[in-house]
Amino acid sequence: MRTMSPLLLCLLLWDLLDLVLAYLTVSIEPLPPVVVGDAVTLKCNFKTDGKMREIVWYRVTDGGTIKQKIFTFDAMFSTNFSHMENYRKREDLVYQSTVRLPEVRISDNGPYECHVGIYDRATREKVVLASGNIFLNVMAPPTSISVLAADTPAPFSRYQAQNFTLVCVVSGGKPAPLVYFKRDGEPIEATPLPEPPAGTGSWAPRNLLHRDLDDTKVPKSLAAEGEVGGGRPLATVDPPRGLAAERGPVTETIPETVVSREFPRWVHVAEPIYYFRHTHAPVSDGTVEARATLTWTLNPQIDNEALFSCEVKHPALSMPMQSEVTLVAPKGPKITMTPTRARVGDTVRILVQGFQNEVFPEPLFTWTRVGSRLLDGSTEHDGKELVLERVPAELNGSMYRCTAQNPLGSTDTHTRLIVFENPNIPRGTEDSNGSLTGHRSFRLVLALTLTVILELT
Repeated sequence: MRTMSPLLLCLLLWDLLDLVLAYLTVSIEPLPPVVVGDAVTLKCNFKTDGKMREIVWYRVTDGGTIKQKIFTFDAMFSTNFSHMENYRKREDLVYQSTVRLPEVRISDNGPYECHVGIYDRATREKVVLASGNIFLNVMAPPTSISVLAADTPAPFSRYQAQNFTLVCVVSGGKPAPLVYFKRDGEPIEATPLPEPPAGTGSWAPRNLLHRDLDDTKVPKSLAAEGEVGGGRPLATVDPPRGLAAERGPVTETIPETVVSREFPRWVHVAEPIYYFRHTHAPVSDGTVEARATLTWTLNPQIDNEALFSCEVKHPALSMPMQSEVTLVAPKGPKITMTPTRARVGDTVRILVQGFQNEVFPEPLFTWTRVGSRLLDGSTEHDGKELVLERVPAELNGSMYRCTAQNPLGSTDTHTRLIVFENPNIPRGTEDSNGSLTGHRSFRLVLALTLTVILELT
């Protein structure tokens, strides 16, 4: 009896396995990041020599715990694969299943899976399964950008240097954008500050100044030494770099000062030192809100009318996105008074409607009455509008001062109130508080006179 050679035996065994086992591989073509609104096609390629059973696409959510079926192909209800009925002829065929998302959204971001099933070559009761997966990265360009000033409105300080902070807010982007500042078109080299602790809820840096940096406030002893040449005045002492550091909790003696009425020569280095902080926070819609702050010690003489811009670079933008502001002190407030012809008993409203120039940041408004208190007895009133209710005749000719100020400067403007007689209110029937008391006083005097006459008779 002839024995079968090992090579022939292996070939026979391979043919038997070829009749039983089915071949199946699945892969999904990789995709680069896509932008919101794009049309995207997911492609699942699979290679097999078996008979198709089904194709199922899933979208995976909640970290893989939930799979949402988005497409199904069931071969039991299709004749597309009838040409593969010949099991004994081994033939590897390549197929492709596609899912098209016509307009992707942020919510489409995440993993997707393609599952393919074929019948086993030995029996239709057994199904061979294989799958592939891909992560669809959906980007969104920022939708808004704005620049604002932190801690405003704030007063102008003539004798104290102040920290000033610009805040750039960028919303609607995914992933977080790159944010940077420019001054007069030139990039600003800034010293980065660490991010604030989580949950602080404050985007603006804390105030880093601990005392005045004004050389017009000089201790008398040092001022005298400077005059006679026995020592250096305070202004020649090496100034601190940038923002002054906070001191520890120690007791400090405040020296007696000599205050000059001249505008102070602010203590600054040649170029201001800027401090930069960048933070971002996730939003419920899947985007990120980014905030960048730029802080420096303000010098109104140099910084007034300086142009600052916040610019944003993002992979979903073809060119940078920007927002600009010009630091400007208020000049020439425009004041209106209603009614234009005020009469006794009217309610008068004096309102600041604007300025001769574009002002940034928003000014602080303070109203005072020249030489006296306001009608309600207060010394001043804050806000754009001053309301005088039921004005009396005594206010005729009174003058009011409006002070508008921001960290870059301050300006005053005056308006005079002219009060005309009211034919509906007899002259002399109103007191200085606007109350109608003349008739009541007249009736009281008349009653007392009649009582005296009756007693004499």
